[in-house]
Amino acid sequence: MRILCIGDVVGNIGCNFLRSKLPTIKKIKAIDFVVCNGENSSDGNGITPTSAKFLFDSGVDAITLGNHTFRRKEAYEYIDESPFVARPANFPEKTTPGTGIINIDTGRRIISVINVMGNMCMDNNLNCAFETVDKMLEKAEGKIKIVDFHAETTSEKRAMGYYLDGRASVVFGTHTHVQTSDCQILPKGTGYITDVGMTGTIHSVLGVKTEIIIEKLKTKLPARFDLASGECKMECSLFDVDEKTGLCISAESLRIE
Repeated sequence: MRILCIGDVVGNIGCNFLRSKLPTIKKIKAIDFVVCNGENSSDGNGITPTSAKFLFDSGVDAITLGNHTFRRKEAYEYIDESPFVARPANFPEKTTPGTGIINIDTGRRIISVINVMGNMCMDNNLNCAFETVDKMLEKAEGKIKIVDFHAETTSEKRAMGYYLDGRASVVFGTHTHVQTSDCQILPKGTGYITDVGMTGTIHSVLGVKTEIIIEKLKTKLPARFDLASGECKMECSLFDVDEKTGLCISAESLRIE
């Protein structure tokens, strides 16, 4: 089974670019299942029912989220009810909308998609990511298990990859919006990349106008993050997974402009 993992989709411009490119790449690469991180899919951070529907209508099968998940209150009910959206599993289980794992029946195979957030440098007091992912794996119904680890540091992401090696089909990192060069198959058969990258404006700082971020870093003062416009990219990784073993047999990164 061919699985495409797409990096953080930033704002309306990122959503539109994904829609313009995804149908063709799915056809050319014979992709069976698409998961993307949509926590920034709405202008001004967060996700809304409208931006989520746009991504699904564009050919995405599952959406994962991250630290901006609950920025938009109008999305709470949608996140809670959608069987195709996973939010970070290490939020408090009883009081947080949504779920950290979704088991999707494709008609061919059940695919389990897990979303976990890192603890290092993320300004949160969430449950331990490693203990949380173990609990989510116990709830996985599919042989194919995909984990989006939404984390800041490369060390924590690499550690999670090896922690899940042989237990997950694919582990892809999100959050930093910069694609890393380590798309690979780990020793026990898990497809892995530290950060899959970003879908949005190329000449930007993580999708935001460069001058705004430079001024904020110089002055230390709050700033409104307006999205940059211009030429775009869709960064993603493609993994071939053996349906019998649930392990990865090939891995490659893509950058589509």
